[in-house]
Amino acid sequence: MYKNTPLFYRSAGIGNPLVLLHGFLESSSIWDPFIDELSEKRQVISIDLPGHGKSGNVGEIHSMELMADAVHEILVHLQINKATFLGHSMGGYVSLEFCRKFPIMTQGLVLLNSTPEADSEERKKNRDRSIKIIRKNKSSYISMAISNLLSKKNSKRYLEQIENLKNEAMTFSEDGIIASLEGMKIRTDNKEVLARFKGAKFLISGTQDPILEIIDIESIADRCNCNLFTLDGGHLSFIENKKELLSIMHFID
Repeated sequence: MYKNTPLFYRSAGIGNPLVLLHGFLESSSIWDPFIDELSEKRQVISIDLPGHGKSGNVGEIHSMELMADAVHEILVHLQINKATFLGHSMGGYVSLEFCRKFPIMTQGLVLLNSTPEADSEERKKNRDRSIKIIRKNKSSYISMAISNLLSKKNSKRYLEQIENLKNEAMTFSEDGIIASLEGMKIRTDNKEVLARFKGAKFLISGTQDPILEIIDIESIADRCNCNLFTLDGGHLSFIENKKELLSIMHFID
């Protein structure tokens, strides 16, 4: 529970904890294909962030700080003192915010299809437009938003997986989706947090990501002294590059 709101998580394995955080319009279920193998050698905790999956809504704005506090609540409950965090997209924003708030508990950081940068003014306006669309037609927004995340060559290759993502996202409340958009819109720039962090840190990005330009991610990796892995795909590396991603996840510690 966090602020009298139920939070869903799954924990498997023992030792050297790895916390997996999903992105916007996703849930902890995106990690299901990875957990059995990863948990053979370590503890793996996958969490439904507020407003997603089986976790409830906490308020009108799910800021990255609020989500980091929710993750902290779960780790305290599990008596975990230190962990490595792997966050996809929005989950990466939450991981960085967790590192900013609880540096002693952060052993490593992995940003998957994510960035430490804040929203640009144009991106903030796009968030506002998205909120208006959701209030008129949630299903249309979800279908459009998720379909646009793949690289062009993979848009037809993973139709079943994309349909599953859409169907699950349709079960999320309109209020929860909007609260996350509001939270992402106001998030702070955490490049300095990433640059100062002394633990293992990795950026994993798709070379055809329609959301994040690979040249920008390469620049961030250089400035923040991060290990960079590039994958041949778009914004959904957990679908488009599953085997390569699993290999990297074994390597991160």
